Amino acid sequence: MASEEELFANIDALLAEEPQLPPPAERARLREAAGITQARLAQALKSTTQTVKNWENGRSEPKTPRLEAYQRLLNGWAAKYPAHGAPAAAPAPAALPQQETPETFTGPAATETPEPGTAVKDRAAPERPARTAARPATPSRRPAAKKAAKPAADPRFPHGPLAVLDGDGSAYGIDGIVLDCPATTVPELVEWTLKESGLGAAKLNRYGKDSDPLIVLTAAAAVKLGLPERLEGHEQRRSLRLPEDHPVVKQVAKAKWQLTQRGFGPWARIYRKAQGRERQCVQLAILSWDAVDERSWPGVSEMEPADVARVLGVYAQRVITPRGSTAVSGLELMTALRPPTKAVQDPETGNWVSGYNAGSLGTEPMDPAPPEATPEHPVVVNSGWTGGFLNEEAYQWVRSVETLTDEECTLPFAVGLDLNTAFLAAAARLTVGLSAPDHFHGPKFNPKIPGSWLVDLSHIGLDPRLPSPFTPTGERPTGPAWYQTHTVAYAQELGYDVHPIEAYLRRETGAYLDPWHDRLKTAYVDTLADLGVTRDLDDRQFLAAMERHKQVDPALAAVLSVIKATVKGGVGKLRERPQGKSYKEGERWPALERPTWRPDIRAAVISKARVNMHRKLNNMAKMTGLFPLAVLSDCVVYPSPGESPLDFLPYATSGKPQPGGFRLGPTPGLAKLEGVQSMLWAVDLMEKGLNPARHIKGGDAVLDEGE
Repeated sequence: MASEEELFANIDALLAEEPQLPPPAERARLREAAGITQARLAQALKSTTQTVKNWENGRSEPKTPRLEAYQRLLNGWAAKYPAHGAPAAAPAPAALPQQETPETFTGPAATETPEPGTAVKDRAAPERPARTAARPATPSRRPAAKKAAKPAADPRFPHGPLAVLDGDGSAYGIDGIVLDCPATTVPELVEWTLKESGLGAAKLNRYGKDSDPLIVLTAAAAVKLGLPERLEGHEQRRSLRLPEDHPVVKQVAKAKWQLTQRGFGPWARIYRKAQGRERQCVQLAILSWDAVDERSWPGVSEMEPADVARVLGVYAQRVITPRGSTAVSGLELMTALRPPTKAVQDPETGNWVSGYNAGSLGTEPMDPAPPEATPEHPVVVNSGWTGGFLNEEAYQWVRSVETLTDEECTLPFAVGLDLNTAFLAAAARLTVGLSAPDHFHGPKFNPKIPGSWLVDLSHIGLDPRLPSPFTPTGERPTGPAWYQTHTVAYAQELGYDVHPIEAYLRRETGAYLDPWHDRLKTAYVDTLADLGVTRDLDDRQFLAAMERHKQVDPALAAVLSVIKATVKGGVGKLRERPQGKSYKEGERWPALERPTWRPDIRAAVISKARVNMHRKLNNMAKMTGLFPLAVLSDCVVYPSPGESPLDFLPYATSGKPQPGGFRLGPTPGLAKLEGVQSMLWAVDLMEKGLNPARHIKGGDAVLDEGE
């Protein structure tokens, strides 16, 4: 396929004899100013070529000078062929009725036929007309106001990012679309997906790659394609895969397709090596093989295919097309938003080559400093390191029963508050290291430099009714230990001197997680708003809306759960531990070959989240005199005179929440009600050494460790 520069060269060659037109450098600047990209140029190439020929042959003459005419031409392209994600120049037409939706997809994706070999022909439009979905959309599914504001769809992927295939050949996509899929084998399904389905998603960053189409198979579809309905075995099901001699695996190989090293499991990637810029890859997910984990995708595997498509489709549009577990998707989102490379021009040859993309983690894995690694890591084992490790983990703290006062014990209720996506809030404007760690002895502490510091904080004594901010258990440190920068900086914030003994610091730094935070925050807030929990609600209205939001739309409630799991899983994946009984200490495991295996970044997120929690606890004690009973990660339990957080949270005389403490609201970092129990219940658990925050909701909460 012709490159963008070659396409531009075709036009420039026609313009070469026109002395009144701007020089090549100026034309390149004008193209960039107009936002002309390869795909949009490809659509405009034919008509533009004819326009320029008319100028050359004198059949038409621009009424304005050549420079203005060229700029006007570019602006015309920009208006007629808007970039993906940008609104079209013309106002959007009125929304069509639900039953007329498939008519949008019966014709080609673009009104003009592009030149052969251009980027527009990445996917062909389906030959068969789309059929309407069997079930009508719910009122909250496609609000008219939101549809009008929707960005222009990518013409290469008219049917969205994914489809759910049922046993009767119906492929359910987003917005109620149902396509006919005639495939009876996996290779046929792959060919149909790439050539006829119109599925896929545009890249999230200009230097990234388009998302490969995802086909989700129901149990009936899996059986129809020759796959077993379930994967069974003695090991954990997520690690199972089809044996290499299975007929379907042989079919794939015979058709000259390949599987990744994960093999044919619940999430299977089938591909051929890319030809130029053309990727040939399809992701499969098999529902009956537990591809959609119940803990992260509650109730989704039991939904009807159209509803499964809706849940996964909303997630794909707001976050990323799933490529595996929510942890895998969380990590893939980081890379998609911060691609490791970009095209740069070689000054010697003038050729475009792959180069480092500033602000990313690059393409090569990086070994951590010994205290940042895990005990089994080769850096530790091979060096004989005995100097200790970072212990930046989420809180697991229960207050001593002896510190409870009579006044606290007579309060009737224990109320749990949960911070919305605390790790996501901590990732905002978080400076992390981008280069390898350097070792320093006796450094002066600098809160702006990310890294690991060996420092003694045992002399800092705080109120025993609060957890220590320096340890996950909340116990006071007993001597020198390794801490991430945010933890040491908080000791300074509390007014204490810190004198590091040694440190591992990084010279190159950046806010690597900022785009990841921004996209997930927007997805979280928008999904809550679709469920009726908006930012304009007062605290009473917010609590009422949160109480009923899961019943408003169970499918969107599932999306909300997946977004939260993506945050936690993505952070945990930064320090993925070795898996399997055959692993031997000191060996490298597959995760270490990723540039995104960065335990120091995980430590930075968790350290900041824990410090944020302690700051709020400390401010609450100063403002209200209230002390928590227990903390578990982002959940805190307080004694309360009433069943609502409104009965003990601090408010100004104006009725507005006091800054610095816990505040209710729908955005990351703000709080919501987690659960209410009796104070007697909470004290009974505390006396048994159990954590009330784990059970305040009425079940057994999962510790949000970022694992």
